[in-house]
Amino acid sequence: MQTLADMFQRGAYAEGAALAQAMVLEFSDSGFAWKALGAMLQPLGRIEEALHAKRKAAQLLPSDLEAQSNLGNALYEFGLIDEAIDVLSRVVLLNPGHAEAHSNLGLAFGQAGRIKDAQAAFERALTLRPGFAVAWNYISGVYNVLGMLDEAIAALRKAIALDPNYHTAFHNLLFTLNYHPDKSGEEIYAAYEEYEKRFGEPHRSEWRGHGNASAEGRRLKVGYVSPDFRTHSTRHFLEPLLSHHDGQVVEVYAYADLSREDALTVRYKSYVDHWVPSKGLSDSALAERIRADGIDILVDLAGHTAGNRLGVFARKPAPVSLSWMGYGYTTGLKAIDYYLTDEESAPVGSEHLFSEKPWRLPGAYTAYRPAAGMGDVSALPAREKGHITFGTLTRAVRINHHTIRVWSEILKRVDGSKLVIDSSSYKDELTQEGLRKRFEEQGIERSRLEIGCHSPPWDVLRGIDIGLDCFPHNSGTTLFETLYMGVPYVSLAGRPSVGRIGSAILKGVGHAEWIARTQEEYIEKAVELAGDLGKLEETRRGLRG
Repeated sequence: MQTLADMFQRGAYAEGAALAQAMVLEFSDSGFAWKALGAMLQPLGRIEEALHAKRKAAQLLPSDLEAQSNLGNALYEFGLIDEAIDVLSRVVLLNPGHAEAHSNLGLAFGQAGRIKDAQAAFERALTLRPGFAVAWNYISGVYNVLGMLDEAIAALRKAIALDPNYHTAFHNLLFTLNYHPDKSGEEIYAAYEEYEKRFGEPHRSEWRGHGNASAEGRRLKVGYVSPDFRTHSTRHFLEPLLSHHDGQVVEVYAYADLSREDALTVRYKSYVDHWVPSKGLSDSALAERIRADGIDILVDLAGHTAGNRLGVFARKPAPVSLSWMGYGYTTGLKAIDYYLTDEESAPVGSEHLFSEKPWRLPGAYTAYRPAAGMGDVSALPAREKGHITFGTLTRAVRINHHTIRVWSEILKRVDGSKLVIDSSSYKDELTQEGLRKRFEEQGIERSRLEIGCHSPPWDVLRGIDIGLDCFPHNSGTTLFETLYMGVPYVSLAGRPSVGRIGSAILKGVGHAEWIARTQEEYIEKAVELAGDLGKLEETRRGLRG
């Protein structure tokens, strides 16, 4: 038992899994052996096998609340949310003082869209254990959904104070700061500099020369590092790139940090020369593997999003590295050489807000491949409904007092108009009602709002005449989808670079006239678009092309 515990503590998961597997083969009715096996398999990304082991442990150890809680957590990670809620609810009923179970239950509630229940579960966990850094990290996600960004940032700062090496909390802090409606680019970038001091600089001692041969006469080795080589929004931009690499010029490596593969993973494998599963490898081990592979250019596709491997890049395992696509802003790491962007996203003069050197592509920073099954562009909804419908498919974290004021003013100026807000943030009545009240405070009747969640959202887009982008953090993939469905949108060019995504897309498709530079100009452009149905119809017919 102690041997397995020691292996787990030092991260020797593969070795521990082998030992635990041998134990369950010899002692198939040992709940401890199954429990240990599940614990070792989970961080290796073998989540289906881990779930099986944890089910066996829970069956054999019905009174072991840790085994039951582990099962609930595994069910959550596997996407079996309702079953996870059932298991974890039983655990907290049997042991109301089990802080970890309350915290895990909060995660499951949040995934199910039960935000109020999630908040209560996290608060209970923190009441039981005020120093529970993980729960402080988790509750910040609830605050994000509720638009409580200051509270979210404070919770993340608390988690980091409790555990200074808590990488995930720091990633979440940087992610959340990007959405703050009232902080300057300089204020936000200061936190990225803090990240570099904590998690970048300590690894400079591991930097060493690279023995890559001259590129002349051979293919350039390019490695892509991502947790998202699966069905994920990045596919719309990454697939066109990988599928069009010239195999005579570039030799492609994919370092895939996947817990589960799917049909899209199979396609990704067909685009690359070398597929390297990296789940379960430490940052140091993966960095050494990349060095051994002789990668010339290493590309980060995740930034500070979930599952990133920035700790690998901090060790500088390739002579040239860059970040692109998955995050939308700087990583903060001085070890990464370039940030792939365009002039609209990172205008000249904004270099001080990037740890990397902005590498500005001409035209636009990406190409978009639409999803299958989106269907045809519809006729202009206003002709049938008799009023203009504005709309956005954004998550709640992007909606703030500035956007609500501006959107409310647009509704006031366009008689009879309505506003659709549709995303996964609005699965439950709590978040819907909270948003309605914020608009009511601006004098907008709730009858003019259509708030909800529909997936896929193609019919929602077919019912919208004009899109409204968020600010100061713009939307992303949904803006491409909006245009593809024939819907023009207005965007406010703000902070580099997440505050200029919408502008970069509009400039790339030749519609810079929909870019506003001030909030008042944003209102005027939206009202102007609404005032000419004939032009809207013409635009709608031509945008997809």
